[in-house]
Amino acid sequence: MEIVVFGAGSLGSLVGGVLAREHDVTLVARSAHAEAVRDDGLTVTGVTDFCVSPSATTDGQGLAADLAIVAVKAADSKAAAETLATGSFDAVLSLQNGMGNEETLASHLESPVLAGTATYGAVLRNPGVVECTGLGEVVLGSRTGGRSSLADRVGDAFDTAGLETTVAADMPRRLWKKLAVNAAINPVTALANVDNGAVLEPPTTDLARSAARETAGVARACGVELSDQEAISAMERVATATAANTSSMRQDVLADRRTEIDAINGYVVDRAADHDCAAPTNRALTALIRSWERGIGHR
Repeated sequence: MEIVVFGAGSLGSLVGGVLAREHDVTLVARSAHAEAVRDDGLTVTGVTDFCVSPSATTDGQGLAADLAIVAVKAADSKAAAETLATGSFDAVLSLQNGMGNEETLASHLESPVLAGTATYGAVLRNPGVVECTGLGEVVLGSRTGGRSSLADRVGDAFDTAGLETTVAADMPRRLWKKLAVNAAINPVTALANVDNGAVLEPPTTDLARSAARETAGVARACGVELSDQEAISAMERVATATAANTSSMRQDVLADRRTEIDAINGYVVDRAADHDCAAPTNRALTALIRSWERGIGHR
């Protein structure tokens, strides 16, 4: 399968690297990373260790492939979609944090858009070098739910390359569950400057559990069945499995980058307002992160 990874940062490079062991992969990345991959290949270290030689470019215009994987930050989804629209793809798969990305992509692209989640841990250590900090799985399927032969085809290609992959018929529910996990872990660890495991202990655990619980309530208001306990349990499982990891939002704060708060807790707050629900914990976390962003000139 010919695959383009648009946004080959940490996760995109890891996923693209694994896929490149069996498929024809092109990474669309920042200049230093793309140049290093072109010159010396992509080195994957950590839990898994190998080197591959995918194609790499900084220009995503006019590309053609069987599949485009989008792994950019949520705020860059529109720009990514506009660039991908200059090319041709049989399918586009979002492996992004937050909610609303699939709708943004679908509004600009003629290609069918699949939804996906990934729980692999990845850190781009240096240009051309990505560390796998934890094994996980990719879950993908139709963004509106139901079975999809296209998703089955993509899932088979991922399995062949060695990515642990599940093709799911309930992606809306899975996306909301992931949102509950991210809403609980990301802003709390970013604001407190702590590893993920800190949300399992006082005093942060009550805050994280409240954010997850509120997210489940808003999901139900939007017609997606997700119980409070399911959301909290999912958060606790991820926090336990990634206890020593640095969340993506904490990485953004440490690097003085704009975060994905709008597509995570901000999305919960917006949907809560649409359905006249209360989400005070998510609202407070959103306000604090947005205030930090404004303070360093990102708003």
